[in-house]
Amino acid sequence: MSKTPESTAVNGIRAAIGIGGLLAAIVGILVLVWPGRTAMVVTAIIAIYAIAAGLTYAGLGIFSKSKGGWARVGHIALGILFIIAGVVALMSLGQTMLWLAVFLGVMVGIMWVVEGVVALTTLGDASSKGWSALFAVLSIIAGILLLFSPLWGAEVLWWLLGISLVVLGVMNMIRSFQFGKNAA
Repeated sequence: MSKTPESTAVNGIRAAIGIGGLLAAIVGILVLVWPGRTAMVVTAIIAIYAIAAGLTYAGLGIFSKSKGGWARVGHIALGILFIIAGVVALMSLGQTMLWLAVFLGVMVGIMWVVEGVVALTTLGDASSKGWSALFAVLSIIAGILLLFSPLWGAEVLWWLLGISLVVLGVMNMIRSFQFGKNAA
């Protein structure tokens, strides 16, 4: 029995959903079981990315024949900064991890406060003023709490990420078995 292009595509999509779900669940479990070590690995990946990006920028500046002098110098300077940042981050992973956690906590806090303020300013256009006002107030309060304790907030967000990855990963694995059943 030969496979049709449609069944091959469905099987490929099914496999991708299942593998993606499995990977998400594994990462979620790692976040929940070893939160500090997993955060350290994520920090190391970001540092390695910075070094790779720095090498790319420096290479563009050095080897590009079509760019002008200042563009080449800018790419080289940016490349050097990325490389230095990546090396410094790798040399002090623990401190970099904490700095990133605080940075993300502050950024999410700011975004939630701004989101709440925007929701309040557009309250007149909202179809459900009560829900919109509640959302705005909760968003502002959550943002302020994160700004006062960004490291604690980042830790809570990290745990929520781990839980979400496990739940969504398992759901995607289940979905992969169901995907395309009606197409047959």
